Amino acid sequence: MKVAVLMGGWSAEREVSLTSGRGIAEACRSLGHDVTEIDMGRNLGAQLAGAAPDVVFNALHGVPGEDGTVQGVMDLLGLAYTHSGLTTSAIAIDKELTKKMLVPAGIPMPQGRLVASETLFEADPLPRPYVLKPVNEGSSVGVAIVTDESNYGQPIRRDVPGPWDEFATLLAEPFIAGKELTVAVLGDEALAVTELVPESGFYDYAAKYTDGLTRHICPAALPAEVEAACLAHALAAHRLLGCRGTSRSDFRWDPAQGLAGLYLLEVNTQPGMTPLSLVPEQARHRGISYDQLVQRLIDLAIADHRQRKGSPA
Repeated sequence: MKVAVLMGGWSAEREVSLTSGRGIAEACRSLGHDVTEIDMGRNLGAQLAGAAPDVVFNALHGVPGEDGTVQGVMDLLGLAYTHSGLTTSAIAIDKELTKKMLVPAGIPMPQGRLVASETLFEADPLPRPYVLKPVNEGSSVGVAIVTDESNYGQPIRRDVPGPWDEFATLLAEPFIAGKELTVAVLGDEALAVTELVPESGFYDYAAKYTDGLTRHICPAALPAEVEAACLAHALAAHRLLGCRGTSRSDFRWDPAQGLAGLYLLEVNTQPGMTPLSLVPEQARHRGISYDQLVQRLIDLAIADHRQRKGSPA
């Protein structure tokens, strides 16, 4: 097949996307596909039309590759592409919209509130400790944990760098002590639960993508009921949001509270495919090689495209 691997772009996650894309392109070539690598520009429609692919492997991360914008362009061009479509992408990248979809269905998520960044210089929006994060960024971009011991001040000061410098609106959520957990869904199956143990600090952007800064425990050593709940919530979120191909759900679990201490934080519709990424790691745990994972996602994209067009599979 002619496969266009779409990567790069201009989001805060550009470098991770390029790493994912190069790995995917290498796998596609080893599988015998004719590969075109596309570093997304503002002329995306022309780039895709020029490549004339049978399928686009979307390896973009962040906005606009993960928020429905690029998906809309590919829909207009009538292209088959991996991962979720326009509506799902637009909802899942917005943490507040995701809550409105998932919480009524019984999936536990932290109660939070949207706050204007300007108000943070007057008073804390929640009792400390709490977390501030952009509403529509992934990979822990712009996340700040505000504690009594932090150097942000009481209240946060204008002269201290933080996400309040970059985003007019932030989501404030209570900080959940305990373990960082994640579950990948492939097709319609939750693969495993991984515990992420940062060597220092918390699981931020650097910890995710710098070798040696985070230890992955796969499968995580958890009580059976917590493991089962993680798998069930991840699969339910994948289905409720209408995710396609693969997704990754991130959780926090406070062991002191038992099952009641488990919360889903967000659903990532464009999980990384780098050597440190969690979806390939969980796939390996299930006996699926990187090349097989890439082919599986291509096959799912082709089948979904045919179904949406009403063609026989």
